[in-house]
Amino acid sequence: MQNSSSTSSLGPAGLDLSQAFFKPICNTEPPSPTKRHTKISIIGTGNVGMAITQTILTQDLCDEIALVDAKPDKLRGEMLDLQHGAAFLPRTKIKASVDYDVTVGSDLCIVTAGARQIPGESRLNLMQRNLSLFKCIIPPLAKYSPDSVLLIVSNPVDVLTYVAWKLSGFPSNRVIGSGTNLDSSRFRFLIADHLDVNAQDVQAYIVGEHGDSSVALWSSISVGGVPLLSLLERQQIAYEKATLEKIHREVVESAYEVISLKGYTSWAIGYSAASLARTILRDQRRIHPVSVLAKGFHGIHDGDVFLSLPAQLGRSGVLG
Repeated sequence: MQNSSSTSSLGPAGLDLSQAFFKPICNTEPPSPTKRHTKISIIGTGNVGMAITQTILTQDLCDEIALVDAKPDKLRGEMLDLQHGAAFLPRTKIKASVDYDVTVGSDLCIVTAGARQIPGESRLNLMQRNLSLFKCIIPPLAKYSPDSVLLIVSNPVDVLTYVAWKLSGFPSNRVIGSGTNLDSSRFRFLIADHLDVNAQDVQAYIVGEHGDSSVALWSSISVGGVPLLSLLERQQIAYEKATLEKIHREVVESAYEVISLKGYTSWAIGYSAASLARTILRDQRRIHPVSVLAKGFHGIHDGDVFLSLPAQLGRSGVLG
């Protein structure tokens, strides 16, 4: 499949008519060298990859998106479908190719490609199926975009973020896994649902593995800035540990429930990845629970382990 773009030429023999259509004004200067062209590459155009792409497009997070997939017909179809909505979206150039040279000069590379998790299958069981795939994905991304930030979404995300770090040769701050950013959103939703408040007013973190052994930080829960458990204790409101554990269990099992009902998860991880892209590309310096190199933290001293911890993110990736 040849590299396809959202820009096309009109006129005989593909003549570019843009110069003829617009007449330049007098005394102009070239664009400012400080004006930044932002490019995101998304690897994998399955349900997750396209949910991320659609969310990034509607939120106007970049100037150019490059899509890469091994299935040329599916890839071109997705590209055309998005391009046909151009009149309803912010102006974004969309390219697609089975070749990784389309990703050249990316600021952020989001990897979603991999085997789909089937009902009843744990994320760790996907490891062997996705490991060989990453050996074909990460090195060319590092080659064509050596200064980019890698955001890994494929599961098992913590292990594959480590694999991407090793294969890319990038510094650890520029290799990030989506981690428990989505788990924490599910956690906040369930707490907000119990309290009948907006989830955006709830602060709460799930850390550790993105999966069955994740850890709920109960002390991190606050609603409108008020620590929840401290408030309950001060007002002598009884609550049972079993209730808290039930909420955490719902967080862990929620992905399995969605997969059993519709066959896959897509929209929530799309929103989650787009929120990480916004924080990174716009240097927002927000705190997200994402998969990072955890060596030296919380008693982890031996070996290189990637786990989700609350991390400050910005243009250079993990700031701290």
